[in-house]
Amino acid sequence: MRKACLALLLAASVSPAFAQDKTFDLKVSHWVPASHPLQKSLEDWVAAVNKDSGGTITGKVFPAQQLGKAFDHYDMARDGIADVTYVNPGYQPGRFPIVGAGELPFLISDAKGGSMGLDAWYRKYAEKEMKDVKYCLAFVHSPSSFHSKTKKIVMPEDVKGLKIRPAHATMANFVTSLGGTNVQSSAPEVRDIIERGVADGVTFPWGSLVLFGIDKVTKYDMEAPLYTTTFVFVINKDKYNAMSDKQKAAIDKNCSTEMAGMVGEHWGKFEDAGIDKVKAESNHEVYKLTPEQTAAWKKAAEPLVKTWGEGAKKAGADPDAALADLKASLKKYNALAE
Repeated sequence: MRKACLALLLAASVSPAFAQDKTFDLKVSHWVPASHPLQKSLEDWVAAVNKDSGGTITGKVFPAQQLGKAFDHYDMARDGIADVTYVNPGYQPGRFPIVGAGELPFLISDAKGGSMGLDAWYRKYAEKEMKDVKYCLAFVHSPSSFHSKTKKIVMPEDVKGLKIRPAHATMANFVTSLGGTNVQSSAPEVRDIIERGVADGVTFPWGSLVLFGIDKVTKYDMEAPLYTTTFVFVINKDKYNAMSDKQKAAIDKNCSTEMAGMVGEHWGKFEDAGIDKVKAESNHEVYKLTPEQTAAWKKAAEPLVKTWGEGAKKAGADPDAALADLKASLKKYNALAE
């Protein structure tokens, strides 16, 4: 009888702990090659969550669209096809208008500070704009620009008549406003569409240009901080809600502005190193803009701010206040372009 009572007491004492120690093995999905720096960033993220959860949360990273197409990654997290996904909100024009502020030309100057500034600013909007998922963090790559095959793009009017694969919705609007035509494709498909003549050029970051082999089919490269691309990590809500408080805390600790900066910095260094690689290629002409040329691009980009503001207003944000807040946040992290 005494042994039976002890057994019952023991069971009662361990059952709450057992409930909290339920293990989760996360499917983490992205759509760039495993050789991209994002792979290691996500592996490091999983390792940090594993450590902070006392080993109860593990995960495996699936690269290169193994679990689904690049355009589908937000819905994959929403629907539980993957538990954590890497999303380019600009791949779906009009769906996430507020975060698109981070895509505006000549706004962000640095990957690390830009990521922290964007993430810190976006947190108050993410819960509404990305309500189907658990928002983790936002980040950007290094400022990037045009790369073209047959025509050197120096002034805004040079885009007229060209077929450009834009990085996101904002650059797509920019290309259209300048008289160009957009060709939609995910990053892994860009080399093919340029090689086949479906597109004449692309807006793309430098390191990735080499990684995806796009430098093999382009010739002219504008070295200017024309734009950045916003990205987010999001998590399936049901999976997150099924976790214990301790496990949620482990996730939350690694879904922070500091972590956004780490991801941005790691990627930024990779992209920045690509500039010298492209310059070293004999068949490439890398060129900078004069102050007058830069001023012309900035003027040509002004209508994009209005377009962004209209979309943000429809989504329930005050565009003037939101953009002022974003600029203040970027300035705080030393990443506001002059």
